[in-house]
Amino acid sequence: MQTGRFSEALEFAERAVAGQRVCVPAHGMLARILLQLGRAREAEEVVLLALECRPGVADAYDGLAHASFLLRRYDRSNALYRRVVELAPDTPRFWYNLATSERSFGRLAEAEAACDRAIALDPTQYPSQLLRSELRVQSPDANHIEELQSQLARPGIEDRARMFLGYALGKELDDLQRYDEAFRWFSDAASTRRRHLAYDVAVDERKLQRIKDAFPPESLRGASRRGGSARYIFIVGLPRSGTTLLERILTGLPDVRSNGETENFSRALLTASANDGRDVFLRAAAADPDTVAANYTRLADGAVTTEKIVEKLPMNYLYLGAIHRALPHAKLLLVRRSPLDSCFAMYRTLFGEAYPFSYAFDDLARYYIAYDRLTSYWRAAFADELYEIAYEELVKDPVQVGAAIAQHCGVAWTPQAIDVQNNASVSLTASAAQIRRPIYGSSSGRWRAYRAHIEPLVRALRGGGIALPDDV
Repeated sequence: MQTGRFSEALEFAERAVAGQRVCVPAHGMLARILLQLGRAREAEEVVLLALECRPGVADAYDGLAHASFLLRRYDRSNALYRRVVELAPDTPRFWYNLATSERSFGRLAEAEAACDRAIALDPTQYPSQLLRSELRVQSPDANHIEELQSQLARPGIEDRARMFLGYALGKELDDLQRYDEAFRWFSDAASTRRRHLAYDVAVDERKLQRIKDAFPPESLRGASRRGGSARYIFIVGLPRSGTTLLERILTGLPDVRSNGETENFSRALLTASANDGRDVFLRAAAADPDTVAANYTRLADGAVTTEKIVEKLPMNYLYLGAIHRALPHAKLLLVRRSPLDSCFAMYRTLFGEAYPFSYAFDDLARYYIAYDRLTSYWRAAFADELYEIAYEELVKDPVQVGAAIAQHCGVAWTPQAIDVQNNASVSLTASAAQIRRPIYGSSSGRWRAYRAHIEPLVRALRGGGIALPDDV
């Protein structure tokens, strides 16, 4: 399973649970293998059968909780994580898992309490410390700054700690408007993360150029008018650009649901692309649009509902050409944010494995320039079929901008949709805590507080032809 040989792993996992009358960790492993093989219905059956077995150890239910999460059974996943900490209350990683689950439901106080339990059990639970800092706006009277500073001052502190704790401390100092101190820790944490990445931004620059080469404008103009695709709404843009906020507004409207951040379309495209020796870009461009559409519809569960279905994966901007060819009636929404706000918001965020270009100003600027060229290409190729939303306008006048977006998507508008803090649906993104607050515009222009520190980013963006405010 760890080496990606899921078909071979399946046989062993099935043997591991055969005849079991007790819930064991292998049940969760079997469910996850089946999910990797695209067999979600069978994975669900495995979870249900495991829950009918005699009670097992905490790790068994932790595995089932994760499988339930992947199956989008979030309520069951949360209930299982709660069961896990009851069975093993002294295991810190289980409290962290519960904290992330509680955050996704907007139960931020419960998430913070779970983080506190994890940290009390093991101060080296660094992800719990970062998560705790992100759950609310810290105040002068209630923060963890001294605690984080003390830990970061330890002699010989390892890089993993510097990374998680640095982002946490930077975030809390930013909340208190101590911007110079905050930048020091954002910079230290980002450079620490960058040292451990085998990443070359030139590879991504070439990829974005190859996408344009593989989808010439003439290949996008004759898209067939296959029916049904008007039910799909794709929200794309750079991370931290406002895509989650837009998703929350849309899912606050009647008969709109979101699949969240899935790889449904890229999987559908890859499955339909013949492995004929050409590079992946040419194979994707040559994929039969009807096959791609059928694959996507099956993955998106679109065949059994009349609801509008939102796919909110920021990096689907890479696939806009293929999306438009396969699903020509789908609504394509591109969220834009001012370049410096966009870049700095990414720079101050720890993304895990995603977005490796975000940890150094040079990488950020080069990727942003390549991204801007690609989206400009799609804009020219699609004409009016790419609907663009400026983040700054959305937060300034969410009623007017939201109503226009709803009209474009063919959805009935209600002003209550902008009360995103009342939207009870699960959120799994880096903005999961922020969208539990009313819409706010205070993050617009936030880069100005760091102007003294971001000159290399400013020069690089301007050098690549990116328009910046006159007063920069």
